Amino acid sequence: MNSRSDQWQPVSPTLMRALCSHAEQRGAAPNEQLLRARNGKPITRRRYNYLFERLGRYLPWVITHGISIHWLRHTTTTWVERRYGGAIAREFTRHGLGSAGPTSVYTTATINEVASALAHLTGNPTPSPQRSRQHRRTT
Repeated sequence: MNSRSDQWQPVSPTLMRALCSHAEQRGAAPNEQLLRARNGKPITRRRYNYLFERLGRYLPWVITHGISIHWLRHTTTTWVERRYGGAIAREFTRHGLGSAGPTSVYTTATINEVASALAHLTGNPTPSPQRSRQHRRTT
């Protein structure tokens, strides 16, 4: 991999097609943030918050339960951890070895195990690892 921010992440074929289409339509270069607004500018954390505020106007349970982009990440990670274990959840979130104390040194997950968890989560056939275009996190 070229830099520390390039990572392999399993994704479904459907998601990969959608991300590639989005990047092309919004003018994202390979070395730039992938997710962009209609005007081509990278979206910010504030934009994520605003989208969930808008959802809450139409779906009151979004506000009632405090659903946000971070909530989705936390909930998904919890599901992966409960079903597949801590090592796979750590790799799924890219939290690395230091997140779970000394036992994490002995328990690691392979990219194929993460792909299997993702396949069960999305209901898609087992995705293959793809090089992520994510170079800068916004969440």
